[in-house]
Amino acid sequence: MAFATSLYPATGKRPIFKIINPFTCNAATRRNFTVRRNFSCSATVATDITARVSEFEIENKKNDLLRLVQDTQRGLVTTPDQRSSIEEALVSLEGYNMGESVDLVRLDGTWRLQYTSAPDVLVLFESAARFPFFQVGQIYQKFECRDQSDGGVIRNVVQWSIPTLLEEQEGATLLVSAKFNVVSARNIYLQFEEISIQNIRISEELQALIAPALLPRSFLSLQILQFIRTFKAHVPVRNPGDPGRRSVGGLYYLSYLDRNMLLGRAVGGGGVFVFTRAQPIDL
Repeated sequence: MAFATSLYPATGKRPIFKIINPFTCNAATRRNFTVRRNFSCSATVATDITARVSEFEIENKKNDLLRLVQDTQRGLVTTPDQRSSIEEALVSLEGYNMGESVDLVRLDGTWRLQYTSAPDVLVLFESAARFPFFQVGQIYQKFECRDQSDGGVIRNVVQWSIPTLLEEQEGATLLVSAKFNVVSARNIYLQFEEISIQNIRISEELQALIAPALLPRSFLSLQILQFIRTFKAHVPVRNPGDPGRRSVGGLYYLSYLDRNMLLGRAVGGGGVFVFTRAQPIDL
């Protein structure tokens, strides 16, 4: 619907009528608004698609890395070509986290070792492969830092066993505890505190030897079993140059972290580590 308005010229002639359509301006406005709205929606959709593609790429790269380390026995058996491919996959994945600060809430929890090139860990695997009386089970890193802002506690957990004497793979636990502080966006400094042996689980054969099931178990034999099960040995870590001081520890670079994968590098050539999220363990 149109409205007529009169314009009276100064000469006093008949009024000039001008037809004004009130919807003309509104239609243009609506078109501009629609364009802006469509552009905004398109930008949002494009951002969502980009995020999904990026997440898809990351998951593929993580799967590629896990596939590469799958047959290496956690790093014990690798060829130069395998190590090169693994390093390339690590660097490719690390690029997605570059520059981001460590998320302590996400870091908190238990992580299972899938691969390492660290000599001090590989020597355990080599010993287990060389000596039939020694087994190495799962290895974990347990971070306790959910309610912290600049650090926390890290516990390196090694489950090991002596066949026939202890339970398979999980007969005992070697625990190396350290405090850590965040010193830069991705670096944490470890201050080693203590080494302990605990959670000893003797085999059924040894239990039968100590306290035969077919004979009345004496108070002494039951006490021996209880002592073994609850035994804990703690050794504080000291600085070899000055026994009165704690060990100086070292830098640990957390090169990648998300909800189910953690990559780390021991600064100074100490090796790389690939971890995946694990269920909580009781220590």
